[in-house]
Amino acid sequence: MGQRSTVKLTRDLCERAATREDQYELWDAEIAGFGLRIMPSGVKSFIVRYRTDGGGRTAKRRTYTLGRFGALTIEQARKSAKATLGAVANGQDPGEKRIAKRGEILISQLRDLYEKRGCVIQRGKKIGQSMKPLTKQYTLARIDHHIVQLLGRKRIGDVSIADVEQFSRDVTDGKTARDEKVGHRKRIIVRGGEGAARKAVRDLSAMFSFAMRLELTDRNPVDKAAVRKTDNQRERFLTLDEVKKLGAAFDQLEAEGTNAKAIAISRLWALTGCRRNEIAGLKWHEVDLDRGFLMFDDSKNGRSVRPLGRAAVEILRGVGRTADSEFVFPATAGESFFQGTKGIWPKVKKLSGLHDVTPHTLRHTMGSTSTSAGQALAMTGAILGHRNPRSTAIYAHVQMAPAKRAAERASSKIAIALGRPAAQRRRGSTKSATT
Repeated sequence: MGQRSTVKLTRDLCERAATREDQYELWDAEIAGFGLRIMPSGVKSFIVRYRTDGGGRTAKRRTYTLGRFGALTIEQARKSAKATLGAVANGQDPGEKRIAKRGEILISQLRDLYEKRGCVIQRGKKIGQSMKPLTKQYTLARIDHHIVQLLGRKRIGDVSIADVEQFSRDVTDGKTARDEKVGHRKRIIVRGGEGAARKAVRDLSAMFSFAMRLELTDRNPVDKAAVRKTDNQRERFLTLDEVKKLGAAFDQLEAEGTNAKAIAISRLWALTGCRRNEIAGLKWHEVDLDRGFLMFDDSKNGRSVRPLGRAAVEILRGVGRTADSEFVFPATAGESFFQGTKGIWPKVKKLSGLHDVTPHTLRHTMGSTSTSAGQALAMTGAILGHRNPRSTAIYAHVQMAPAKRAAERASSKIAIALGRPAAQRRRGSTKSATT
């Protein structure tokens, strides 16, 4: 401790280094970061000190022990120091790997590593690509509010299958739920339930898969856990009668003086099938009202062009443009877009009686209505901005409904013309005689 000592480390110097009341280091003059640590107990160890994440004063400083003096010669320690510092220069963190091999890395530490290097898409054609900023933000929020809260202090090697199953039950039962004001006009609202548990379990599985790729662990306890990782139920969508109830709720809120931006955004969700922030964060240069299109610069699937119906065009024509904002629906204060739809949505659900409806439900409603009207799945996919046809396949069962009705009408007419088969006639005669 105290003033930093920099000398050329030799065997003789290492042997003569005296013990003190506190530990201290002697740093080598030839290899920056290579030194000898002397403990009050008399134990002397060769160490390397470096900064993670490419260096810089704000980067985390880590000390890596190469081995004890005596067990290692000064020549061996120098060689090991050069190899270790070379690995650091190539972006590796030897200290982090050692912690992991000892089974000491915590779930909370894995979360930090996952944020830096693991937030990538793990399925489909975009596998390996970085998550969109908003997707990453939501993912890390779920990890912080559920996984870190319940499992953060556990070592990754200690998380068992039973722990995963208990974690899923706890999130479902609302043990991580909170509603807390954390600043001016800012609240943290965390809800539990089955849906939250499924998403949190998927996040936990992704974190363990990431840890396996880095060879931090050789197992993913989520794989064999008896938990629901996906929702196999069909997506919720509204019938036209339910849409009428929703419209009546919008009308009532509008008459009561509810924020016009919130109502316009909500109506556009229903009329376009766009994702929540695609409408809330819509920019004027993405709107082509003359041709009836929205042209998103960067949607979930990259650049995307969506067709607009006449009703949606009329709503957008009625929106007044704010001179100093690029957003169609600018925030009341600041330079971002309007965030106030969360405030009216509980009122919408209460007035309409549709307690399970969400903004995303309206997207599914557009998809189901399109396919019910006889549109091909490819056309529905174009409306919703799906790049992968499998995303639109959830509406396949809806698409078959009008076809089934048409088949029933056509087959009935043909059946009358054909007459009943002989076997049916005989069964009918037997039944008549018995009666």
